[in-house]
Amino acid sequence: MSQKIYTKTGDLGKTSLIGGTKVFKSHSRIETYGTIDELNSYVGLCFDYMKIHLIDNQLLEIQDRLFTIGASLACDPEKETKLKIPDLHEKDILLLESEIDTMNDQLPVMKSFILPNGHVAVSTLHITRCVCRRAERCCVSLQEKGLLVEPLIIKYLNRLSDYLFVLARFTAMRLKTQEIPWTPRGI
Repeated sequence: MSQKIYTKTGDLGKTSLIGGTKVFKSHSRIETYGTIDELNSYVGLCFDYMKIHLIDNQLLEIQDRLFTIGASLACDPEKETKLKIPDLHEKDILLLESEIDTMNDQLPVMKSFILPNGHVAVSTLHITRCVCRRAERCCVSLQEKGLLVEPLIIKYLNRLSDYLFVLARFTAMRLKTQEIPWTPRGI
């Protein structure tokens, strides 16, 4: 017999953090790790586009790190958990930086802002970058409210959004899609 996916425990608008603390589903911590989940889903969509076009990337590894981040954010920092939660490491950020540098070395120098379009894969990468920035803002907001967020999480999300931007440009180049510079009206 299969396990039921619904538990009905959240029917009154509350959920539990890892550690057992009940909070409203509108709690900032829930919003934050929900945004990480949304980001992870978009990264999966980007992976599917990259795979279709045979473009190598690190998106599966990034999805693993996003699950790590989501688990960390889902914990009640005031309670000890019995679950072993994986850690984010500085080397995860260094890997993103290395990938950014490798792709950037192959790209033409940017001389203006570019419009986030040109191909569905490129546009999806830009949407994913925007969701990443929102996730980063949610983490910073938690921090401003005095709620614990590991500093490495914010650093990773900041670098990940840079990675996604460069990957969008790199993907446009690999797909031979011309980048369209933004030309402000009246200039």
